[in-house]
Amino acid sequence: MASKVVGLCNEKICPIIEKLGYEVVEVEYQKKVDGMNLTFYIDKENGVTVDDCEKVNDAISDALDELDPTQGEPYLLNISSPGLDRPIKNYKDFLRNKDKKVKVTLYKQIDGIKNYIGLLKDYTENDVTVAVDDKLVVLKHSEIAQISPVIEF
Repeated sequence: MASKVVGLCNEKICPIIEKLGYEVVEVEYQKKVDGMNLTFYIDKENGVTVDDCEKVNDAISDALDELDPTQGEPYLLNISSPGLDRPIKNYKDFLRNKDKKVKVTLYKQIDGIKNYIGLLKDYTENDVTVAVDDKLVVLKHSEIAQISPVIEF
């Protein structure tokens, strides 16, 4: 059911959000401690504020009620920014983080290394390329547990 809810929201609700000038980074429907949560992760060029989240919430509430993507099942609606340290999961995330410092964590060590920190250079259907100490490291998606931006203050 989760994929159906997400699919309906991507098709019918995300265009409403995008018309407001926001990018929908991800739609998530999953069980959390407080019950089922429908979360829209939004972004814009200078970041997302609480006012932005409220604006999006107000803009989509009636459309969600009409669409009823959960077929009457209760859920909590959340509008959120993706966060500075959101894992890189797809090509859009890559574009946002290209040439930025990332940490790549592997499922298991390769040549004695499980974590790489370097600049994200390329992201294809099969591989990720990271520049580590002026050397390009190409890793398969199937080997990667997570890629996250490195936040430095």
